[in-house]
Amino acid sequence: MRVEISSIKDSENHLQRRAALGFLLSLIPVHAFAQIALPGAVTDALKGNASNGGRTGLLGAGLGQPEISVGLKDMLKVASRNVVGKVGKPGGYYGDPSIRIPLPSVLQQVQQPLATVGASGMLDDLSLRMNRGAEQAAPKALGILTNAATNISFDDARQILTGPQDSVTQYFKRTSSDQMVSAFTPIMGSALKGSGAMRVMNSVKDRVQGIPMIGMLGQLGGQQGGMLQSLANFDLVGFATNGALSGIFHYLGAQEANIRSNPAARTTDLLRKVFG
Repeated sequence: MRVEISSIKDSENHLQRRAALGFLLSLIPVHAFAQIALPGAVTDALKGNASNGGRTGLLGAGLGQPEISVGLKDMLKVASRNVVGKVGKPGGYYGDPSIRIPLPSVLQQVQQPLATVGASGMLDDLSLRMNRGAEQAAPKALGILTNAATNISFDDARQILTGPQDSVTQYFKRTSSDQMVSAFTPIMGSALKGSGAMRVMNSVKDRVQGIPMIGMLGQLGGQQGGMLQSLANFDLVGFATNGALSGIFHYLGAQEANIRSNPAARTTDLLRKVFG
């Protein structure tokens, strides 16, 4: 009986010590773990011992925070170069149905009125020139993407390593979308002007205004004045900018998934260490 009582007390003391340790660890900020030499099992758990797209792995196991951060920056740079090289060339957008920028709804609604006067080809021309503008502007995104990669924190790195297949893409969207739109808008404006898209857009507006009874054919606004006003206020640069960035993010996600799953896509030593 004495042995049993002693064992119970030892167990209670052990549980109390574990509870106290857990409480003390909870007081330490997460980012402070990066500066502490933790046991291997704890370090691995911080780096990647979590579900990752239906699978469990220890990504980055055995590497320190600086190596992981540099490895993830390598990933961003490799993915960005590949994406920009893919979309930033003739046909990169227009020839790819998965990212081709479509006509906005306000122009789709004037497509039939323009067809009645034999002018629907103007919209085909505008669609081509808008996507050509995105193809011309896309290479300028490389610098924006690589600059955004420099601010990855330890928490961001952990989320990327333990998150889903598009964690890097989601990180970009979460931290850089507004900056990318601001930086990319003037680039896209110049590209659309250079491709002739802005000139064609103005011609479409002028031609639509000359079509009698257009309000009966269109649905936007319910009246001729409503459709013409919506067309007059339409922001082609903003629409094309969002479309171009959506295409870039689409392929960033695909590149990231490829790097995570395909060893041949890990083109630097650190990428192979982090994702190997």
